[in-house]
Amino acid sequence: MKAFFKKFSHTKLSIRLIYLFILVLSLVSYIFLVKNLLLLGSIETLLRVIVIVTLGIFLFLYSFGGLLLLMSKHHKSVVVISVIMMIISAGSIIASSAIGRVYNLLANINKEFITYTTNLIVMNSTEFRNEESFKVGIINNETDVEGNILPYELINNEHLIFSVEKYDTYFEMLEKLYNGELDGIFVSSNYVILYESYDQYKNIGEEVKVVKSYSKEMKNQDYIESTGTVTEPFTILLMGVDSTSDIMNANAAFNGDTLMVISFNPHTLNATVFSIPRDTYVPIACLNGESSKINSSAAYGSQCVINTVQNLIDIPIDYYVKIDFKGVVELVNALGGIDITVPDGIDFCEQNSKRSHKAVDIQCIKSGYQHMDGEKALAFSRHRHTLLTGDFQRVQHQQLVVEGMANSTKNLTSVNDFYAVLNAISNNIDTNMKTKEMLNLYGVLKNIVMGSNNGSMINIQRTYLTGYDLTMYVNNLRSNVYTFQYSEQSLEEIKNALKITLGKIKPEVVKTFNFSVNEEYKVPVIGQGYYTVQRNETIPNFYNKQIGYVNSWCEARGIKVGINYINDDKLPNGTVRNQSVAYGKLTTGVTSITVDVIKNSSTTTPTNNDVTTTTTTSTTATTTTTKEIVDTIPNSPTDEQQNNNENENTND
Repeated sequence: MKAFFKKFSHTKLSIRLIYLFILVLSLVSYIFLVKNLLLLGSIETLLRVIVIVTLGIFLFLYSFGGLLLLMSKHHKSVVVISVIMMIISAGSIIASSAIGRVYNLLANINKEFITYTTNLIVMNSTEFRNEESFKVGIINNETDVEGNILPYELINNEHLIFSVEKYDTYFEMLEKLYNGELDGIFVSSNYVILYESYDQYKNIGEEVKVVKSYSKEMKNQDYIESTGTVTEPFTILLMGVDSTSDIMNANAAFNGDTLMVISFNPHTLNATVFSIPRDTYVPIACLNGESSKINSSAAYGSQCVINTVQNLIDIPIDYYVKIDFKGVVELVNALGGIDITVPDGIDFCEQNSKRSHKAVDIQCIKSGYQHMDGEKALAFSRHRHTLLTGDFQRVQHQQLVVEGMANSTKNLTSVNDFYAVLNAISNNIDTNMKTKEMLNLYGVLKNIVMGSNNGSMINIQRTYLTGYDLTMYVNNLRSNVYTFQYSEQSLEEIKNALKITLGKIKPEVVKTFNFSVNEEYKVPVIGQGYYTVQRNETIPNFYNKQIGYVNSWCEARGIKVGINYINDDKLPNGTVRNQSVAYGKLTTGVTSITVDVIKNSSTTTPTNNDVTTTTTTSTTATTTTTKEIVDTIPNSPTDEQQNNNENENTND
């Protein structure tokens, strides 16, 4: 050994240093490359093994071959193989960096930490006072970060002494804030986007102000562990987030206007897309099953939305993906745009991603085949107000955008294009899909690209949920609002289509096919059709109606009427001034209703077999024990206002 080192030390110093430097460089680059290649999981396993073994052989040959050449003083040969090995090492370093960059971008999609923010808001006319007489509302749920946890931390940190009252829903707090029963309430910093779509709070951005704000970066409290695998059929819930932030790792609450269930079979490359209308009336999982508009579940976080959707479709959600609407612009642009055939009759203009009203920022869409950039794609998928069927047509447009993005993956022709897409995804998407699962999607993407010459790469089945409009009183929203009452038959068809894609049930074999050369063939849409639906009925607004009308309406529906008489010489006898069951409430489950009726002292009390009467000398309406009473007479709508509400459509 001493003789070896003595001989090695007598070699030419410059060549010896070159050999040692390249050897160390090669060894380090090889170790990092192997480490990063192992991160790729099941991606091209055979190819990765070949690369690792081949580079290992090169390293071995250079180590011993270069040493022998150095010892035998073949200096030129040492320099030549060192240059070759340096090129190989440089390639290994570049490959390692590229793999590491991709892995980190994918890992960042799964947001481990979220910056949560709570705001204490008051009406513009209210001055904040840190005293016990100042009443503030807080959500009565100790797991709600922005409605409970952070507010209490803020109170403790700033030693606030105001009076705290707990409520089950944000809408109950908002109602009491607006009518003066509360001086302030704690809400998410996304409160404007969350509530401005409701008529009574459409100007909330101008009507309230923030007096306290508190933010904290925390481990994602809304993360839901997935048990699925992308190598087998799976479901994804896509949730659109219209956020005030430019990043996805902020806030738990979002508006939930876009909810899309996608079932996908990686073996057949078949997908079924179910866009759920934002106003669909369903039981909300986190409100103990109390029914409301499905988009209201988003105010309580992803877990509430996922559980609500799972209960609706009776299918487990394997993965969820939250995508910021602003991210649609970046993602579509990274894909080089998308090709869409806009349906006939479309002609509208919409704000851009920053909601700018400037003429230069407005995006206008017309019918026909066209190539859309990110801003146009967002405008097409976001707009609903001028569409004939409002939100229902919008969800169809969103499905076209998803299909367009899936088919545009074939446009990825360079590494830079690939990085641009990954950057867009990483910045604007949050998901519970683990990095390993994302890497496993490589096999699916490979099959898609390889099949891109055979027409559409993915067979996407679109759906359409059929139903009817109903303006009704929704308890957790504390008001009469437009809702969509879906057809059970239509939903069953959609659920079956989702299950067929997942391989849970077998499709029915179609043995006949009819067509006419005189009619344009249209691809069938699952769930779309005319169905016989037993429509729900709601309690009318009896305010200012005569008691005789109330008696006859209720008698026809088996509802008993209780009368509480009040005196008021300025109003006609028999006039209804209040009702114990809120107008707009579904008649289902209502067995009795109490109304306050004018009866002056000189009037004989009417009789009715189904009427229970009591009398009071008070000139104001008595308050019943039910929480649903319409107890503020001046705010009761006129008949004309009620009719306007009942005629609302999906554009509202």
